Amino acid sequence: MTTETQVQPPAEVSKVRGGSLLLDVRMPAEFEEIHIPGSVLHPLSDLDPAAVRKLAEGKNSCVVICRSGNRARQAAAKLESAGVPHLTILDGGILAWESAGLEVKRGRKTISLERQVRIGAGSMVLAGVALGFLVNPAFFLLSGFVGGGLIFAGVTDWCGMGLVLAKMPWNNRRPGGTTSSCHAPASN
Repeated sequence: MTTETQVQPPAEVSKVRGGSLLLDVRMPAEFEEIHIPGSVLHPLSDLDPAAVRKLAEGKNSCVVICRSGNRARQAAAKLESAGVPHLTILDGGILAWESAGLEVKRGRKTISLERQVRIGAGSMVLAGVALGFLVNPAFFLLSGFVGGGLIFAGVTDWCGMGLVLAKMPWNNRRPGGTTSSCHAPASN
């Protein structure tokens, strides 16, 4: 039986982290750049509630972590519906954790998935406008399509471009430089 998912600020999570599973649901490249020591990587795109339930056995809680909180809420909803008990969301994600001055482990710098989406969308809009003027006005439709996609993403909180980019090889490097879809706990 599950309890309602809690949202806790970094200071509160820091107090209970020793007895908790720290579950990071960001992409491997984001995790490699910065993560909380002792956290385990299980990207939202491949989240397996059964594997998480097994990892959380014997723990006081399962703290779900992402960059700022949005993906953690999505992951917690999925885990809660699958019956994973004692879920907590790190309020503000790794950004809030770091801002609070709490310990993080740093690796190689990467471009966040959010920035990749902005770069991709902006490039497609610019290309549509340039090709519309230089080649054929029908290319303006590309810019309109991307604009519509951004509005849809803002309203529904679902971004198809983000999902596609999340599958790209540069976003799926596991700590240590390998690419894989297996769910091995990450070392800190």
